[in-house]
Amino acid sequence: MTMAPYMRLRQICLVAPQLAPVVADIAEIMGLSVCYRDGNVAKYGLENALLPVDTILLEVVAPFKDGTTAGRFIEKTGGRGGYMAIFCCNDPDERGRNANAMGVRTANVIDHAPYHGVQLHPRDCRAAFIEFNHTEGSDDILGAYPPAGPDWQKYIRKDVTQALTTVEMQSPDPQELAAHWGRIIGIPPNAGAELKLPNATFRFVEGASEIMSALEFRVTDPASLLHVAKARGLAVAGHEFLLGGVTFRVG
Repeated sequence: MTMAPYMRLRQICLVAPQLAPVVADIAEIMGLSVCYRDGNVAKYGLENALLPVDTILLEVVAPFKDGTTAGRFIEKTGGRGGYMAIFCCNDPDERGRNANAMGVRTANVIDHAPYHGVQLHPRDCRAAFIEFNHTEGSDDILGAYPPAGPDWQKYIRKDVTQALTTVEMQSPDPQELAAHWGRIIGIPPNAGAELKLPNATFRFVEGASEIMSALEFRVTDPASLLHVAKARGLAVAGHEFLLGGVTFRVG
């Protein structure tokens, strides 16, 4: 039985030098709850925590030993930029083959039945890792998603933060990076250099280097949220603050 093709943003992964302070800030400021910490990432020299923003997962990873890919990413970027954009779709292997055909290498294939993921090489994707995955029987957006733990749905909170709406990507040539990501993901960019997925938008803007630069959230009360961010010692400017290597922008 083949299912209808789909492509949704499933998860954004940020990388931090230390896990606890960044996760505590995100939880406290954004009003989100940790649904899972995955012991499986220890073999990569990492620890992590995942927090659901409605049905998109926000993950933070931090290296606890030397020589990890995440640690090298922090060194190379000076701690700026999101680490991974993770998409769920009906056919991760086919998406991987399409990417390979355009010269984007596969970095890693993760096979933890019922979950199957294909990670593409960040140097070829540019700006961040792209992963495509599929979980058997989880075509319902509120269905099983093993990387987020057995009951991630119970941790969804919408009293403070309602949605992650936009992922901002920077490049000296935003149109060109938008076209490149569009070919990998299979969604052509619009005239505004945006890739519109059913549940989020990737917006490509001009910037000095190619990074995942900002996350935009729809929140209930921006002023009080920004007040909490300021009280926790973050540098708030306008409707935004820097956290976990990216700009959190609220509206």
